[in-house]
Amino acid sequence: MRIIGGKLKGIRLQPPANLPVRPTTDMAKEALFNILNNKYDFETCTVLDLFCGTGNLTFEFASRGAESILSVDMDYGCVNWVKNTAKQHQFNQIDVRKGDVFKLLKQMTGAYDLIFADPPYNMPNIPQIPVMVKEQKLLKPDGLLIVEHQSNMKLNSQPGYTETRKYGNSSFSFFEYSE
Repeated sequence: MRIIGGKLKGIRLQPPANLPVRPTTDMAKEALFNILNNKYDFETCTVLDLFCGTGNLTFEFASRGAESILSVDMDYGCVNWVKNTAKQHQFNQIDVRKGDVFKLLKQMTGAYDLIFADPPYNMPNIPQIPVMVKEQKLLKPDGLLIVEHQSNMKLNSQPGYTETRKYGNSSFSFFEYSE
């Protein structure tokens, strides 16, 4: 896993092999950040990283200077890895929490510029994520929700859907809410 931009560009992070994750590929991550670079000034962005796993996206946002990042995962090993790596690289803007993403979404207040969700591909309630983000008003005006999912899954009937970008077996679906 390498950081592709920002102050730690080129650094490789080596998470433990025993973490139960499927990290976003470098190719897909680079394509995603090319899209986001054209729309956002990361230094003023607040980010919510759901199902953060190894923190691949968390560290990319931090390296690019995101103002604050809340990273959430259910796995204790993932949470510890992200916390320790954030501390090692002095990413003070990263807050890591262990918990069930769906329970957290129901309780959250406040809004984010960018929300990234990379749930396990076999999770049956992935389509609920855009619905819950909209209902809880978790996006700021001009904010963006990105859900990574298997390319054979279609999320185009969910509220706020704008487009899907496909990268092999992985796709990113984008959602915006004008409220």
